Amino acid sequence: MSVRSRLPQLSGETFITDGGMETTLTFDEGIDLPHFASFVLMDDATGVEALRAYYASYLEIAAKHGVGIVLDTPTWRANPDWGERLGYSAEGLADVDRRAVALLEDLRPEAVPEVIISGCIGPRGDGYRVDSRMTSQEAQRYHEPQISTFADTAADLVSALTLTYADEAVGVADAAEAAGIPSVISFTVETDGRLPSGQSLGEAIEEVDARTGGSVAYFMINCAHPTHFAHVLEEDGGWRSRIRGLRANASEKSHAELDEAEELDPGDPVALAGHYRELQKRLPNLNVVGGCCGTNHRHVAEICAAVTR
Repeated sequence: MSVRSRLPQLSGETFITDGGMETTLTFDEGIDLPHFASFVLMDDATGVEALRAYYASYLEIAAKHGVGIVLDTPTWRANPDWGERLGYSAEGLADVDRRAVALLEDLRPEAVPEVIISGCIGPRGDGYRVDSRMTSQEAQRYHEPQISTFADTAADLVSALTLTYADEAVGVADAAEAAGIPSVISFTVETDGRLPSGQSLGEAIEEVDARTGGSVAYFMINCAHPTHFAHVLEEDGGWRSRIRGLRANASEKSHAELDEAEELDPGDPVALAGHYRELQKRLPNLNVVGGCCGTNHRHVAEICAAVTR
């Protein structure tokens, strides 16, 4: 049975992810990422080695704790709009997607119970605001080329991170279902716990499930600090059981503040891990944990220890 037909993380066992790839490479490693695009590193040997070292730090955590890991390809920005700004053709982007999956295939160590390869999809727009809204049909057409490319590789699923409104999520899910590959939808929220579109998290999840027939494997929250959305998870609703993943920011700052920041705010890894531990009480199926902006392997190591305690 293929991994796509039996995603191991749906069993409830703990899986970690990586942390804030772009912030780690930019602020910790001093690597220039034009338009915050890490996929450009796939085009030279030095960049590939930087990515290998980045992933290795998380694989070591998974091996130490005996947990599985979901590794995202460095392709969050590898869509047509951002690719055009960076001088990439459609075929050039597809080639990057294929090579990114092959890189993660090559990194799979025997010491880690399960290594799940996720083809990472980013929003068409900024990720912090709704600046290029599409209908779900437009979003399906827009994201279809990248999703179809991943479907023809060894990727086990596609994960759409930092989505800001429901229509784009529906389009991604529909494109993935048509391509025959599982999808994960991860919304970001503002400091009030609502999506940048203004919709509540629960309503967004319920809408996507209703419009896609529940085709999404599970939902996640990323690129927000737990203090921004913990209160929302006190609300009643079966939608909470659909959230399996959390990739929080290290900083309690808003998206607007982070956008203007010239220095990284790494927050407190131990305190962040404590928030995850508390959120386990409100999210009955939470078992895929990692980080987003400002987090690195130290944060994820603390989070892993906290949730498996």
